[in-house]
Amino acid sequence: MSDVLVPEPDDLARMLTTAGAFAVPVHEVRLAPDELAPEQIVAGSPATSSLDLGGGRGIWEITPGVVTDVETDELFVVLSGRATIAVEGGTTIEVGPGDVALLSKGARTTWIVHETLRKVYQSTG
Repeated sequence: MSDVLVPEPDDLARMLTTAGAFAVPVHEVRLAPDELAPEQIVAGSPATSSLDLGGGRGIWEITPGVVTDVETDELFVVLSGRATIAVEGGTTIEVGPGDVALLSKGARTTWIVHETLRKVYQSTG
């Protein structure tokens, strides 16, 4: 996968405002590393990275391992990889390429990432 140069987030917001649209090569764009809180890591050595597209939208990736999280209201589409997401006191879902998923604000989840997962998301906080 080659690194594709994309504008900085401030430039993306400006482009959207001035041009009304922009496109990002989601499978090739280089994401910036994020830090997982040590208490979130249950197993393995998962790492996350992302690109903020503004307005609660972005691209996010996580490498294999097991992590916990408290979710925001979010709609996402899996681009690549596979994971099992268990909601505390609720359901367990399997997600993979092409799947659309919804998460509810406040849901306590455990992500079991089987293959590096990349998603695009829209979150409302």
